[in-house]
Formats: sequence, structure tokens, C-alpha cells
Amino acid sequence: MARASKLPVAVLGATGAVGQRFVQLLAAHPWFEIAVVTGSERSVGRRYGEVTRWILPEAIPAAVAGLTVQPTEQVAEVPIAFSALPTEQARALEPQWARAGVFVCSNASAFRMDPLVPLLIPEVNPEHLGIVERQQRERGWRGAIITNPNCATITLVIPLKPLHDAFGVQRLMVTTLQAVSGAGYPGVASLDILDNLIPNIADGGEEAKIESEPRKLLGRLVDGSFQDAPLGISAQVTRVPVLDGHTAAVAVAFARRPAPDEAIACLREWRAPEPVRSLPSAPPAPVVVRDEPDRPQPRRDRDLYGGMGTTVGRVRSCSLFDLRFVALSHNTIRGAAGGAILNAELLVAQGIVG
Repeated sequence: MARASKLPVAVLGATGAVGQRFVQLLAAHPWFEIAVVTGSERSVGRRYGEVTRWILPEAIPAAVAGLTVQPTEQVAEVPIAFSALPTEQARALEPQWARAGVFVCSNASAFRMDPLVPLLIPEVNPEHLGIVERQQRERGWRGAIITNPNCATITLVIPLKPLHDAFGVQRLMVTTLQAVSGAGYPGVASLDILDNLIPNIADGGEEAKIESEPRKLLGRLVDGSFQDAPLGISAQVTRVPVLDGHTAAVAVAFARRPAPDEAIACLREWRAPEPVRSLPSAPPAPVVVRDEPDRPQPRRDRDLYGGMGTTVGRVRSCSLFDLRFVALSHNTIRGAAGGAILNAELLVAQGIVG
């Protein structure tokens, strides 16, 4: 799908770690062009390049560095806004943008479980965008809010989707090993994380997100309402001294037990639905299965397909459940900014925006 001109977009909370990823990934995007960046009160009225403590290896894109930071409370005339706002700010401000006609693609958790808001992974549940018209009608909004899941949830659910469709996931246990970049900047103190791991994530709600969000993602939209998939999930989260890349060690019980070779074939053959495959940010294959006994590894596998790929390895039988595997994806790209950008691309491709 080619576009004659790029759509102007806003990045809300652009100076933070995820906001910077949005800026980086949108800098050369074929469909979108950053027209507005917003930030905190201390940043408003100053140039983005002057107030941002840039933590990514590439330089700040020149076209964005010169933009004046706007207050998030001031809704801009753009069709799409990418939100990297903290949860409480998102809860207060994202509806203002949606009410004014902007489609907010949010990385925040504030509205993920809202019964009128799609929690979206385009390869997994693109049909959930069917709730948008009801959201607009009942909330009185000209725009809408579309959310992407928790970064660790994405790592888990992408390989679960084809396995669930083929064999029927019933219950699972997952332990995550989550990178320090997931804590934002300045994140976890070095004296806490170096030579160490922390068996918790700071906000205390990470496990609850991983235990609830997959049910919505793998559920169905029936007569304008979400019906959650009946999955039993037990999650344990840990913070580990890795810069980028969340890893999930998963054990799954199915309605029909697959042999490891069957599961591997299922994962390798799975492709995104047709409308999603041609989106600019979509990976060529949602999942890549590695045969080596020591993969995936964050340093080697997190940048697959520009950080939008998910790598699975160690697919094997489980003595307590049916199947075990390890999954990995890039938490600030696939699990955050890149995932929200892919959501926006689907909105455009389906004619909802643009």
C-alpha cells in the first residue's frame, strides 16, 4: 500500500525511553511523519533536542530535534497520536485526544482492559478493531483509543496464538526474565541489578497483567463485546541485568497434546492474516524457531526483523504440562513503540484512519 503523502502524527511523552523509541522508529517511516511532540512541564516551549536526554545509539533525528515540545493537555490537529505517557497521565489525557478526533495508539496500561478498547496485536487479533465504532458511539468520541499489551505479554502471546488455534491452550505457567530498559530511564539502580536479579517488577502489577491480558488477546469479539479465552495462567516475573529483550520460559497444557515436532511445524508455518502481512512494520514471519539448544538469547536474537520479530527455542515435552518453550522479543520495539506503530498501520490499511 503506497501513500501519496505522509500522515502527520504526534508523540505524547516523547522525551522518555519509549517516547524516544517512537521518535527513532518514525523518523523514516513511509506513512507517518512526526509533526508534534509533547512532554512534561519542564520541557514545554523548548526544542526537543535540547531537553531530551537521548539514550539510543543513533543521533536524534534532525527533523524532530528542532520541534518545540508542546503540552500534552493541548490536543493537536493530527489523525494519530502515539502515547508513551505514564499510566495516570494516560488515564487523564488520552480520552481528551480521542474525544477531539485523534486515534490514540497507546503503550500505556490505563485502558488495556477497558471493555470498549481493543487490546491489539495485529498478527493475533486484528478483528478486535471491530469494537472501535461502538467505543466512539458510546463514549461520544470522534477518535478512539487502541492499546498494545504489556511488553512481556507480547513475548508470550505471539507464539501462543498459533498453538492455541491448533491445539487449544488450557493453562500455562510462565516465568519472565525482563530487561532493565523495561523500567524506563533511569530505571533500576545499578547497585540493585548488577550481579543480581530481582524476583519482582517495581510496580507490583506485572504478574497481574500477564495473567489477564492474554485472555483478552486470545478471546473473541462477539456481537460487539469481548469474550475472554478461558485460560488458566500463572506468572512469575523477574528483572535481569540485560539491556534490551524480554525472555519468557513457558510450560503449556493443551486440549490436544502436540508432539514437539508438531508444535515446531505449527509455529514455523504460521503467518499473519493477509491485511497485516504487507504493513511496513510487520515482520516477514511472526515467529522464528531456533533449533540450537542455547537459543534464544537477548543479545543475539532481540534485533530480529528490526526488533519486530519473536524468537522461540527449546521446544520440548514437559513432564508436568504438555509442552515447554522459551520465547524472546525486543521489549521497547516489538513490546512497546514498534507494536503501537504496527497497530496504527493497521488502522490506516483498514481505512479507519486516513
